[in-house]
Amino acid sequence: MEYSSSYPKSYIKSIDAIRTISILAVVLIHTTTRILEVSGYKLNIFAWTLFFNQLARFAVPLFFLISGFVLELNYDLNSNYFAYIKKRLGKIFIPYVFWSAIYYLFVYNQNHDNFFRVLLTGNASYQLYFIPALLIFYLIFPLLHKMYKLISTPVALIILGGFQLMLMYRDYFVHQFSFADPIRISLLGYFVFIIGMVVARNKDKILEVISKIKFWLVLVVGYLVYYVFNEGRNLYFKTYNIEAFYSQWRISVLVYTLCLAALLFCVFENPSYQSKIVAKMAKLSFFVFFIHIIVLEVIWSNFGKFISNNGLFDLLFFGVVSGVSFFVASIAHKIPNLNKLTG
Repeated sequence: MEYSSSYPKSYIKSIDAIRTISILAVVLIHTTTRILEVSGYKLNIFAWTLFFNQLARFAVPLFFLISGFVLELNYDLNSNYFAYIKKRLGKIFIPYVFWSAIYYLFVYNQNHDNFFRVLLTGNASYQLYFIPALLIFYLIFPLLHKMYKLISTPVALIILGGFQLMLMYRDYFVHQFSFADPIRISLLGYFVFIIGMVVARNKDKILEVISKIKFWLVLVVGYLVYYVFNEGRNLYFKTYNIEAFYSQWRISVLVYTLCLAALLFCVFENPSYQSKIVAKMAKLSFFVFFIHIIVLEVIWSNFGKFISNNGLFDLLFFGVVSGVSFFVASIAHKIPNLNKLTG
């Protein structure tokens, strides 16, 4: 997840669109999650809610992919490690600490962990859990960059991909890893980060291939949405473990994410595509990521009693939370230099 107030030296316009879609998917996950929780996980009755929830499961893996892509695309070979850390890590770490403090002190203030541990695990609020893992990737990225020729060979990618699939299978179907979230998420998300790096180096060739198969890719993505939905629902009714549909670290979601990312890359890299609105939304997306849970809580406390299972409530709740979050973000971004603190 790489954010900047100005275009990077190698600007890829599709990244703005993909980033915006990803943050909207994050909001959709959390609005539908709230509805499922309150419904008592009556998945047969709230089938549309579950469908929307599973549809959006690509969000976090896609953020990892975008991060690897943008870091590799814009890495300064002449920069030393500490200059890199100051420039790149600071854009995420400072807002992360600020919002963690907000959630820890004012929103979910029943947290019994000390604040330092909360920062390490990302549990000040439930949307923050993957940020520490992402920071780990930022820390080791220069090493991965130096090892690029080794890790990007077909044999290396097959080995790394195979090991990733093995870890995902073990975590999802056998028993969830007991590691703290930064380690667990790093183990389950490293491959999409590396794929992002590889795509950055080969974007033109990859775009040419995708353009030739985009029709079939649409069909594959449609099938994968249905498969991910059914997988989560069916495994839940076998185990009654909510991680059956809450987990985005499963093989099906990985394949879904990669196929969807390829399709979105092709669609939004079209020369005729241009959208200033999407570019602006992309710049606001980091702030939206942090604040949307506060917006969700406020809106739910006032309108949650109107919960319905017809699907329209899902979309309305999602739309209001998204709209208010982006509105607040647009106002906040008008205040000079505030985004350095808040994202």
